[in-house]
Amino acid sequence: MLLPFRNPLAKLNHHLFEIGLALGSGILMGLTFAPVEAWYLAWVALAPLWYLICRQQHSDPVIYGFSWGIGCYGLALSWIFGIHPMMWMGVPFLASLGIATFCLTFITLWGASLVIFWSIGMRFINSKSQLNPFIRVLLGTVLWCGLEELYSLTDLWWTSIAMTQSPHNLAILHLGQLSGPTTVTGAIVLVNGLIAEGCLAINRDRRQHLKNRIFQQASPYFMSAIAAIIILHAIGFNLLNNLLIEPVESSLKIGIIQGNVSNEVRHYQSGYELAMENYTKGYLDLAERGVSAVITPETALPYRESQIKRTPFYQAILDKKIPAFVGGFGEVGNKITNSILIIDGDGKERDRYDKWKLVPLGEYIPFEQYLGKLVDTISPLDSHVLAGKFAPLITTPIGNIIFGICYDSAYPEHFRRQAQTGDFIVTASNDAHYGIAMPAQHHALDLMRAIETDRWMVRASNTGYSAFIDPHGRTQWISKLDEFAAHSYQIYRRNTQTLYVRFGNWLTPLLFAIGLILFIWHSQTSKTLSTKNND
Repeated sequence: MLLPFRNPLAKLNHHLFEIGLALGSGILMGLTFAPVEAWYLAWVALAPLWYLICRQQHSDPVIYGFSWGIGCYGLALSWIFGIHPMMWMGVPFLASLGIATFCLTFITLWGASLVIFWSIGMRFINSKSQLNPFIRVLLGTVLWCGLEELYSLTDLWWTSIAMTQSPHNLAILHLGQLSGPTTVTGAIVLVNGLIAEGCLAINRDRRQHLKNRIFQQASPYFMSAIAAIIILHAIGFNLLNNLLIEPVESSLKIGIIQGNVSNEVRHYQSGYELAMENYTKGYLDLAERGVSAVITPETALPYRESQIKRTPFYQAILDKKIPAFVGGFGEVGNKITNSILIIDGDGKERDRYDKWKLVPLGEYIPFEQYLGKLVDTISPLDSHVLAGKFAPLITTPIGNIIFGICYDSAYPEHFRRQAQTGDFIVTASNDAHYGIAMPAQHHALDLMRAIETDRWMVRASNTGYSAFIDPHGRTQWISKLDEFAAHSYQIYRRNTQTLYVRFGNWLTPLLFAIGLILFIWHSQTSKTLSTKNND
């Protein structure tokens, strides 16, 4: 325990320093996400929080966890403020400012709640004072991975710690092929935990005035952290260097159109006309290049599916006979879906993918049955969008395809299920109103989905980043932001099955079982020793 402070002011200053340390380390983790992308900081940025919670029995996990979470998620998710101003949607300036502030505050607090739960759990684990630190590292790692897995089942999920390594650290991202993104998260938390335990060992020796062996007790933890980094990267590097076997008969030349129609104009007549002009021009250009299919972004043509047949774009399909995957609005009765319409070369709609994971307050009102009127006052929605099916099988003229629209990209299980039958991935998005950070983070998520499923990825975005990504996560082409683009690239259909695609996230429950067994064993051993000592 810490020595008591005789001066209350000194105690307060020390407590504020610790809160600042937690906040600062959270900010360091926030800097690992786009647009800064200082990915290497992730391997040390959690260690200060771990150290603060486990250094003393009477630590304040809620305050420390909250501070770290605010620093990390507040910075990483600050792009959400890009929805302001929304005057183009008819929302007054002050109301738009209020909506943006509310959204940023809510999603930051939601992210911070994960860290608070983890911190409370670590406080409980740390209360077992005789617990072996290596067991504590295992339990702390499993706890974080388990919480991320639970949060990914909710309607609000985006910033897994695994994303900190995308798109730069391809070796470690390949661990996702083993058991999904929580494998990458687990690797990062494990290393941070070992570093923190090394610092805790140094702190214990200092308190006990064992200066002659101050690093002797800490060295096993630091050496284990170094060994873990080397071994984990070696495993990932081996997966990264697996040769991609691409038979010629599996090749496809795919075209992407990035229409570059800003949200400020796309809902007006001039925007409709610009969208129709750009996408029709792009389609004709790509058709001349002999592509197998043309992909457009999310709601590229802001029409209901029954209206698209009356557009010049549809006429271009009839003339050139090249299938198109068109971002538009599907219809279910008098309601709409955010959809990709699969239109073959004869102009027939062969299938339709409806966006599965809708954006709360952006595409639907949470708890509408109970809070509809209340939430309606802060939502810019004029109509409510229906959600599609989870991981559907979509058949197209060029094979079975794994689809995702915008927010779907944050949910790896959706892509894993489709990868059991899908040949390659197509995602469509519209990130026009979020600045630089969000499109880069979106690209990072899609890159992870490509690696995890061992599939080619085709990204079509309204204003960028559109891209072609190979199964090893190497971006073969990426568009510039806020520019029109019509680009084609040769990709390949694949039917490989990674461990993750076959078995899902099997590692987290396995490690949880191991950790639980070790924890119970430790508790029983401690009771036995305590009984013997009392006797």
